[in-house]
Amino acid sequence: MIIADLLTSGDHIPTTLEGPFQPVTHSFDSRLRRGSDDLPMDHPRLRRNVTSFFPEQISLAISSPTSMWVSWITGDSQIGSNVTPLDPSTVASEVWYGKRSRKYSSVKSGFSTVYSQLYPFEGLLNYTSGIIHHVRLDDLEPGTKYYYKCGDSSFPAMSREYVFETLPLPGPKRYPRRIAVVGDLGLTSNTTTTIDHLIRNDPSMILMVGDLSYANQYRTTGGKGVPCFSCAFPDAPIRETYQPRWDGWGRFMEPLTSRVPMMVIEGNHEIEPQVAGITFKSYLTRFAVPSEESGSKSNFYYSFDAGGVHFIMLGAYVDYNRTGAQYAWLKKDLHQVDRSVTPWLVAAWHPPWYNSYSSHYQEFECMRQEMEALLYQYGVDIVFSGHVHAYERMNRVYNYTLDSCGPVYITVGDGGNIEQVEVDHADDPGKCPSAQDNIPEFGGLCHLNFSSGPAKGKFCWDQQPEWSAFRESSFGHGILEVVNSTYALWTWHRNQDIYKRKSRGDQIYIVRQPHLCSTASKVVA
Repeated sequence: MIIADLLTSGDHIPTTLEGPFQPVTHSFDSRLRRGSDDLPMDHPRLRRNVTSFFPEQISLAISSPTSMWVSWITGDSQIGSNVTPLDPSTVASEVWYGKRSRKYSSVKSGFSTVYSQLYPFEGLLNYTSGIIHHVRLDDLEPGTKYYYKCGDSSFPAMSREYVFETLPLPGPKRYPRRIAVVGDLGLTSNTTTTIDHLIRNDPSMILMVGDLSYANQYRTTGGKGVPCFSCAFPDAPIRETYQPRWDGWGRFMEPLTSRVPMMVIEGNHEIEPQVAGITFKSYLTRFAVPSEESGSKSNFYYSFDAGGVHFIMLGAYVDYNRTGAQYAWLKKDLHQVDRSVTPWLVAAWHPPWYNSYSSHYQEFECMRQEMEALLYQYGVDIVFSGHVHAYERMNRVYNYTLDSCGPVYITVGDGGNIEQVEVDHADDPGKCPSAQDNIPEFGGLCHLNFSSGPAKGKFCWDQQPEWSAFRESSFGHGILEVVNSTYALWTWHRNQDIYKRKSRGDQIYIVRQPHLCSTASKVVA
């Protein structure tokens, strides 16, 4: 539903000015299944439908307000005991594009690469990818449709024509039409509902907040995926993956990502350790992100502008300490933001800091203690995370205290993956995890007992925490529609409402109050 419909519908949509709200819980609907099996690799949306060096798995990503990355894969991947990487120099990386269909006024070339996932253990199979291409289109006009095809014209092996629309330039009166936010997708039947529902909502860009393909829920030989992270392969010498799931995921997403830019950040399922301690190889190779453009020099964290919104994507699985490179980059990036040009400041990373579910409870407390004060000091408006496979929206909060100048934290780890939806809350009787549960894949343990409020002296609340405004155990996705420099409409759509046009799982206007929230004087970062 678009904003114009809402303004004339007569429905009352709450605003954050009316908060803090009394906590609300929508429990899991027991008539539904908690999850579903993964789609098989021969599913029509996952199997390869091109031959030779024709492009597939085409995707877009924002580079700058006037630039766009186009990425794709050509050639056959290989899996077996002995694999030989393809030679990237054998295929060109070209994008032909223009503002009229089949009338291409420009051609850009880029670079290509391959990666391998190697397991030097008896019985485990190795993988090497097809050739992965990345081309940056520069000097694009804002708010303009561009038609393009990609590939190698010398074979010829060019894709069919696709079309995308560039985003508006930074400015306090220019915003993306709709921003989709989704996390923890995987490749299940629930995932198909999430993506089909998201496509119906017609976004102009996508924030993908980590845990994409869930290739690490499989052994190297493929087979059926396991439904939980901790129960997988206890007898294996290393955490295995089945890398062809990444190729299936790229094909599954192509109808969306070939026309709408998707901005990704890594999650724990992207770690994928292999030989010599190498990690994140698939994530780092498959996706183009504006790391150099934003001065980070790391694909684990970066920033970009989309109209009057400045987005900051942070890495939870690399050093986030105050003495590290990411923190120094973040501080510099925040300092350079001109709120008269990009009034809205939105951050995203994979594991949530505020979470009332038993799963992952206080798991990344160390990261919160290192970075929260800096984000608060610079007035971050909204924070998106995933990791917890359910939906939760917080009241404005800072340091576990209700604060009208704190960000609105939102968890959308409910994309539909094989690990099923979370149903237990840390405040449910007998569901409070121990202080040694929920150990993060990166960083230390900083679990704490609350020092004030109704849960003073306790590790868990006895009731839904006051900072948790709304939570529901359902799969779904969110849409952010920025109205102006003050108001943004957030809508969370549950999957089971896909064909109910007027049904909304959770909806609120997030309202900025910069005249009241001069937070820089409150904290020293």
